[in-house]
Amino acid sequence: MIRGMAPVLDPSTWHFCLVADPEIAARASPLAMFQEDEGLSLILSEEDAEALGLSSDLPMARITLTVHSALDGVGLTAAVATALADAGIACNMVAAFHHDHAFVPLADAPRALAILKALADAEGEA
Repeated sequence: MIRGMAPVLDPSTWHFCLVADPEIAARASPLAMFQEDEGLSLILSEEDAEALGLSSDLPMARITLTVHSALDGVGLTAAVATALADAGIACNMVAAFHHDHAFVPLADAPRALAILKALADAEGEA
């Protein structure tokens, strides 16, 4: 899967927000959500987060690994997270049905994209 990934940087800015109020959650249009004991975690566009009055200290960029990843696949998340961690880049991975997505701090996005492209290229040469 690593060899086949073609990372693509989403031009939008994303925020991870925690919502305890169900009314706010009902007005949100999240890219993704996950219920935790502490509340509902939402991944919101910058525009949606601002409109709902939700703040985030860490704007994020989304890099989609455009390889079709299997839900039972082994190693893709680990390889991506390790490559970014080795470069000192924080990474929050979200696995969806067809693709995995790496959320990185917005300021690190260009460097993270280059690292992931190099990772895919190196696997292709191996």
